[in-house]
Amino acid sequence: MTDLETMPADVDLDPEELTETSEPTAAHIVKTKRGENAAAVVLEARVMGTPVEALCGFVWVPSRDPKQLPVCEECKSVYGVYRAFNDGLNETPND
Repeated sequence: MTDLETMPADVDLDPEELTETSEPTAAHIVKTKRGENAAAVVLEARVMGTPVEALCGFVWVPSRDPKQLPVCEECKSVYGVYRAFNDGLNETPND
């Protein structure tokens, strides 16, 4: 019997929600709570080795400079929707 066969029937095994283990190929926009500074969230995650979640749903442990990668198109799209419904957001995230 495999591990999948022993799991309860109500467990959703949607592969879209599994944590990625590889390095990201794009710079993602980190999902933060209201009032949180994204740069501070990323710095803490790098130091502590804890995963963060991007607006697109990608989950990873930050480990390198994201300025060397292209920005994730899905994150940019989600951020654009947030901007449309929230006055005061910058055209691009500062951090």
